[in-house]
Amino acid sequence: MTTVLIVDDVRAMADQYAYDLRRIAGFETLVASDGDAALSTLTHDAIDCVVLDLEMPGKDGFAVLRAMKERGITTPVVVYTGTGNYDRCAQAIRLGAYSFVDKADSVERVAREVENAVERRMLVAEVVELRRYAAEDTALRGTSPAMKKLKESIARVAPIPSTVLIVGESGSGKELVARDVHRLSGREREPFIAINCAALPESLIESELFGHERGAFTGANATRKGAFEAAGKGTLFLDEIGELPASAQAKLLRVLEDHHVVRVGSTRPLAVPARVVAATHRELQQDVAAARFRQDLLFRLEVHVLRVPPLRDRISDLPELVDHILTATCARFGMKRKTIAPGAIELLSAYDWKRNNVRELRNVVERMLIAADGDVITADHIPAEIIEEAPRGTRGADARTFLERKAEAERQIIVAALERNEWHITRTAQDLGLADHASLLKIMRRHGVASRG
Repeated sequence: MTTVLIVDDVRAMADQYAYDLRRIAGFETLVASDGDAALSTLTHDAIDCVVLDLEMPGKDGFAVLRAMKERGITTPVVVYTGTGNYDRCAQAIRLGAYSFVDKADSVERVAREVENAVERRMLVAEVVELRRYAAEDTALRGTSPAMKKLKESIARVAPIPSTVLIVGESGSGKELVARDVHRLSGREREPFIAINCAALPESLIESELFGHERGAFTGANATRKGAFEAAGKGTLFLDEIGELPASAQAKLLRVLEDHHVVRVGSTRPLAVPARVVAATHRELQQDVAAARFRQDLLFRLEVHVLRVPPLRDRISDLPELVDHILTATCARFGMKRKTIAPGAIELLSAYDWKRNNVRELRNVVERMLIAADGDVITADHIPAEIIEEAPRGTRGADARTFLERKAEAERQIIVAALERNEWHITRTAQDLGLADHASLLKIMRRHGVASRG
């Protein structure tokens, strides 16, 4: 729920705004009668937007805007004035206010300005997240059979508002899968909030997820909305869900059942419509058997299960991944774009990548990029531990079917041959002993391999 702070030295005016915004727009409202009280409330309470009177004795609206800027308070502000002096309103915009209204304007217009200010703040945060996502979007690249299957599953599950459990090894791209579920869900304009359950101190987990009231515990100097409230109607991604302690598991189960949270230190339930997407690298059924994870919570989480294939099961995607990582890393470092020799690709393809999957590949490519003085990265630049590892082949249990393994092996042969021949179709067809280039193109189409240049 959106919480609005109304700041006006005329208490009757502030109370009327608070009442009307509650009645018409359903906002939660707080009131401050001067600039100092407003700044104190912004420091101690979870405020989504401020409606600020410019004309106040003492610390006026301009002083409040300057103080907010100095203190790094980014809460959006809608200013209003009764003087009709719009030059002063324009000055407030230059100081960081989102927009302005006149005291004579209807409360419906004020409500719309508040909604627009809150939405703009969410969109700015979304752009920042999307830029980071675009820079890191490597794990879901590829058209191998395993990735085709995963992408088809994402497209099928995303529009359904049920919970989703994403299962996969560390570094395989589970968060990117969650972001794609969000992107295709129809809620893509709503927030995507990611929480790493393994990184939270046990004493703060409930506060992070459900929020807390001011004074709820030592150090709780301000009211804070939790991740469920922050996600709004969007998606809450709970990474490493298997690391949640038992007490938090029980409370999470209750939230998933009735879609309400109670902040720590409060008794008032708050509706939370966010969709939950969880992820784990653990075998949660084994944790249930060992009494480390609740069976009823697992039942609630695994309404839909998405399994992210490890890199070794889609090794034919490796050349495309390496090419994308090189392009992104060179751009990030401000370096001239380098290429990688086919021999280096072959050695990288022979490695298992079971330590950290695509994340490990990204680190290795970055190290190779730094090690290479020229424009071409060769096998000499591959880290020693990658070369010294035993060739792939000893993989342990492999859940893929024979046909899936056969398709991936055939695709890997085609991609490796294309890399060797610099993606020259006729030469590659000859190298593989095919009748002509048309035969190779037919096989490439079957495996989703697009020609380059």
